[in-house]
Amino acid sequence: MTADGDLAGDPFPSPSTWRRRFWWVKWVAAVVVAVLLVGEGWYLWPRLHESWGALTEMHWGWFAACIAAQALSMSGFARVQKQLLHAGGVDVSQGKSLAVVYGATAMSLTLPAGQVFSTAFTYRQTRRWGASPLVASWQLVFSGVVAAVGLAMLGIAGAALVGNRIGANLIVTVVALAALLLVGNYLSRHPGTLETGLRKVLALVNRLRKKPADHGIAKLAELRAQLESVDLGKRDAALVGLWAVVHRLADVACLGFACYAIGGEPKLSGLLIAFTAAKAAGSIPFAPGGLVYVDATLIYGLTAGAGLAASQAVAATFVYRLVSFILVAIVGWIVFAFLFRTPHADDEALEEEFKQQRRI
Repeated sequence: MTADGDLAGDPFPSPSTWRRRFWWVKWVAAVVVAVLLVGEGWYLWPRLHESWGALTEMHWGWFAACIAAQALSMSGFARVQKQLLHAGGVDVSQGKSLAVVYGATAMSLTLPAGQVFSTAFTYRQTRRWGASPLVASWQLVFSGVVAAVGLAMLGIAGAALVGNRIGANLIVTVVALAALLLVGNYLSRHPGTLETGLRKVLALVNRLRKKPADHGIAKLAELRAQLESVDLGKRDAALVGLWAVVHRLADVACLGFACYAIGGEPKLSGLLIAFTAAKAAGSIPFAPGGLVYVDATLIYGLTAGAGLAASQAVAATFVYRLVSFILVAIVGWIVFAFLFRTPHADDEALEEEFKQQRRI
């Protein structure tokens, strides 16, 4: 999944540093979440009885399909990670990749500043698998970009379906995804091209900062040497694109199956738009897992766009979040407890290295 952080003087502090500097955040967040919960409860109270009725009459076959679809979505993202690492010369099993995806997702969903910790956690594990610092960072960035482009494609597809046509925007987005993969393929095979461009940029920056002309050149040479280990061939690029699509479509299917599980029949266009809007809202690190505001976005989207009654939208959102948020977080923390809980001697060194990579 994807991560940003910007704390004064130290974008990626240790958990203890984060707690010392921002001890007040959890209290503010708790008050805000409480206010939002009260407001949402007041708004939804007239519909809760009908929603409970829909939940008690849930179709368990569709619920099982909902869980299966979410598992496929997680597996798809693990495949994206595995394929990108393969392009960097690191062969890792699907099981190990999936375990890291679950652990990182659990952190992202449940911890304050979870995206920061989940990204650092993924970086540490990929380094232990043998990835160079650049390959580990490149994998994180590229997988996030591919996932974001896939989400944009779903949103545009939903908007296009409203008008019953494919639409030029969808075509442009598909071409953009293909171009992204082709550019990644080209740069991995021709690192000298990237180095030449970066040298020109570095020369300009050095001139503006009144630094020696060769300042930072050694670092560029080091980056080129590491980038030469990345070989995003046509096969890897195609598989990355394929599994990125599987990751997103399976997650949409999970939401659709949640609607069917409580007796709803959502319109595909509205389902895609509601899903895209909720994921976009969830990228804002306001509360763990986008608690409350992601739910509100889903409820509104399913009601206004997908054609569900308000009571059905509330029930479907509950089922979807039960699977995609609560169940995934539980599985992720169980995986973490069994596989990643033991501290390693190189933890602090890798965290410091990760900070340095993010500052480049």
